[in-house]
Amino acid sequence: MTAEQRPSWEEYFMDIALLVAKRSTCLRRAVGALIIKDKRILATGYNGAPSGIRHCGEVGCLRETMNIKSGQRHELCRGIHAEQNAIIQAAYHGAQIKDASLYCTNLPCSICTKMIINAGIKKIYYQEGYADELSKDMLAEAEIEVIQLENS
Repeated sequence: MTAEQRPSWEEYFMDIALLVAKRSTCLRRAVGALIIKDKRILATGYNGAPSGIRHCGEVGCLRETMNIKSGQRHELCRGIHAEQNAIIQAAYHGAQIKDASLYCTNLPCSICTKMIINAGIKKIYYQEGYADELSKDMLAEAEIEVIQLENS
């Protein structure tokens, strides 16, 4: 394989985030996330119901039933977001994520953004946007670098 054929680190990690998203159990949107430090994967996460809890595919989507729009009322959901799962996995396994980067298939919501800020993550790579203006405002105020990558 030539250097031109080899993916950049950003492409490599985003491709892995896209693969992680395939484990999602959410009926509305499949999201994958990776926490990276020094070109090493520290944790991964995808969106879906907490461990041991029935998935929405089994019990139905609360957000669909209540007709809740994307980007609103995040607390009304059985699932946990990919970014939250990645941060929790890092804590569960004792991985230091201060000054790490987050690769996520979608720009984080405002709840995830607050966790990202307090976890000390300094850079976010994402592919698709998300309907949450507060998230964008907080990321800018916290001076977290946000980079949108092209779909590969």
